[in-house]
Amino acid sequence: MRLGYTIIYVPDVTATVEFYERAFGLQRRFVHESGLYAEMATGETTLSFAGESMAELNGVAIRPNSRSELCAGFEICLVTEAPEQGYSQAVEAGALALKAVEAKPWGQRVGYVRDINGCLVEICSPMAG
Repeated sequence: MRLGYTIIYVPDVTATVEFYERAFGLQRRFVHESGLYAEMATGETTLSFAGESMAELNGVAIRPNSRSELCAGFEICLVTEAPEQGYSQAVEAGALALKAVEAKPWGQRVGYVRDINGCLVEICSPMAG
């Protein structure tokens, strides 16, 4: 098996796509005319957003993400050569600053924000090697 894509259920797909474009410089690859599904161009693995109502349509129950609660037990990791700049851009676009970019013992520079839905987003430099 291989990881094909990640889907995050959100209350407003269009607002989330627009936020990810402003905050992280990602480009939309596809937005369904219903506004209930979208894909971002992120390289080999697709980052997708689906309206929360899609979970029910798919026959699954979810706990909605929320900025007012603890982060869910997952994160999106976005890799850039300039994580400090990416972190600042995200915060200026409305991301909630959690932890400024810092050097890690393994040589990576890593920072954390929360998106408009409360999802944890890691912004980091590539791994050396």
